[in-house]
Amino acid sequence: MDLSAQTFFSLDQFQHSAIFQGTRYAWEALEALAEYLKKQRLGKIEIELSSSVYLVNKEFISIGKGVMVEPGAYIQGPCIIGNNSIIRHGAYVRGNVITGEACVIGHASEVKHSILLNHACISHFNYVGDSILGNGVNLGAGVKCANFRLDHKLVSVHAGNEKIITRLKKLGAVIGDGTQIGCNCVTNPGAIIGKNVICHPCLTIGGYVPSYGKVKPAQKSIVVEK
Repeated sequence: MDLSAQTFFSLDQFQHSAIFQGTRYAWEALEALAEYLKKQRLGKIEIELSSSVYLVNKEFISIGKGVMVEPGAYIQGPCIIGNNSIIRHGAYVRGNVITGEACVIGHASEVKHSILLNHACISHFNYVGDSILGNGVNLGAGVKCANFRLDHKLVSVHAGNEKIITRLKKLGAVIGDGTQIGCNCVTNPGAIIGKNVICHPCLTIGGYVPSYGKVKPAQKSIVVEK
């Protein structure tokens, strides 16, 4: 099964597509993320910031043109925030983060060691750790990308009949372009979700979900009237 970055993402318009070069599996870009950021010329902030925006390691933070950072946001370097993105009040950017253009990191949303391609949105009460979100991905309110096994073992990826033991103790989700995840879902560590998938709300999602699929609950709630 092809689990390369090209299977999940259109990289033509992503400024940092080089991070995927030489990778066999899409998630291997996360292994290169910290080193990639070290090689960038960081520290260029192209907008005016409110005095109540909290910057840590400012010299390793780059913020592009047209970005809106609301008062009360916390941004820790190294990170790159792409042009025309929105970082809302109460957002928590913990470092080793790259966003493409026109991304949204919303109120009470936390992101660390992750890559967001263009127009990815984590707008409300989300956790995105050690994950890659494709172009136009939207996480509904309360979606969490779990990234750490309870038994502390290396994360495995299950795709079809394949079981791939990664080199990573922390791996969240790889989510392909255009996928929509409903409110209050949780993705298990190593979840691999294809392009243009629709996941209904309040589900636990693990393993491999093929492109253009739909994830639904196994049972429906029944309302009994007195």
